[in-house]
Amino acid sequence: MSSYPPYVITHIHLDKEPQLPALTYQGQGNYVVFWWKNVALGHSFIEPNQVVSSAQWPNVILKAIEPAVARYAAKAGVDTAQWQVWVTQEEVSRWSEWLGTLLKPWAPDTIQPQVPVSVIICTRNRAASLQLCIEALNRMTCQPAEIIVVDNAPPDDSTKKVAESFANVRYVMEPSVGLSYARNAGVRNSTSDIVAFTDDDVLVHPEWVYRVWETFLDKSVFAMTGLIIAAELDTEAQQIFEKHWSFNRGYQDIAYDQAYFKRVESAGPPVWEIGAGANTAFRKEVFNRVGLFDERLGPGAAGCNDDSEMWFRVLVGGCTIQYNPRAVVYHTHRREVKDLKRQIFTYMSGFTTAALIQQKHHPRAGYAKQLYWHIPKYYGSLLRAGFPRFTFRNRTLWAELKGIVNGLKYYYEHRNQPSQSHNQ
Repeated sequence: MSSYPPYVITHIHLDKEPQLPALTYQGQGNYVVFWWKNVALGHSFIEPNQVVSSAQWPNVILKAIEPAVARYAAKAGVDTAQWQVWVTQEEVSRWSEWLGTLLKPWAPDTIQPQVPVSVIICTRNRAASLQLCIEALNRMTCQPAEIIVVDNAPPDDSTKKVAESFANVRYVMEPSVGLSYARNAGVRNSTSDIVAFTDDDVLVHPEWVYRVWETFLDKSVFAMTGLIIAAELDTEAQQIFEKHWSFNRGYQDIAYDQAYFKRVESAGPPVWEIGAGANTAFRKEVFNRVGLFDERLGPGAAGCNDDSEMWFRVLVGGCTIQYNPRAVVYHTHRREVKDLKRQIFTYMSGFTTAALIQQKHHPRAGYAKQLYWHIPKYYGSLLRAGFPRFTFRNRTLWAELKGIVNGLKYYYEHRNQPSQSHNQ
């Protein structure tokens, strides 16, 4: 048997099936995601060969969903003590009724059929994945005003053929190599006041675009990110990513506002924790304030972090970014370790370049100390802990270190080349 057997992903809708489901226990692990209707509340890793009994199941539920439920209850001013007792004592009807009442404002029975949002998919040479992504968008119960596919420096016409096979998709070709160029082309070609980005290796939840639009009903919000759940955890590489590099930012609303920024400014704001570009959106007017995506960042340039550098500028510009866990997409992680290593290399390269760009534009940020002091200490401890076998989490260590070096090199080679999209 493999040292890293797959995890079977099971989505449990507590409004329909609060009892212990028929999980798979044939050497596999189980990754269970708990929902109330279309509101995701938490997840639990049940490790390979770990069997959960019916008596243990209420505690699994409680541990997974308690933080999110507590946050929803705090918003509503509702006491949470009794429902926890009802769960542990398996008084299902009582806690189900309580949870349903609590979450009703966030789980409407009906939603409107269309919202004024432009959905942008930036892609290159992945026609099969793009096809599935668009099909999922078209299955949503609420549709966007438009879907734009930006084909980045295409080597052939495969992407164009897929895009043009859908009557509701607009095709845009961006000749300059780099994700930031593609994103900027999408923004420039969009017609809605809200622009949402997703990736070609993502499947969206049926309510995704509605939840994106809903976030911007708060006029103080100028950008948002949402919950990204793993679509599969079949391989070691996918498990490494989900357990150590996950896009999942949790099940509770988070406002990244000026109070947040002031708290973290001097230490180097960890803007990469805000979300991921596979599930992000912006009020279009924010680009007039802070500029478009920096073309020195993103795949095809320094690496990644064009999204987090944009979030940094949004915060510096005095605007709020909202994390909305009800805006859900499912991401397919890289299946092979070699592909994961390449991905992590680009992450760390982009992270390093972005941190130095952010430091240059906002000298009060503490990224230089982080890069030249804290990160070497951190990786020194990882190298000592991983030596000599460097298994699982530590399999990507050398790719990470090479990425950091590459990011430093890239920054110093391009530091005097301002982005055409950067508002000075």
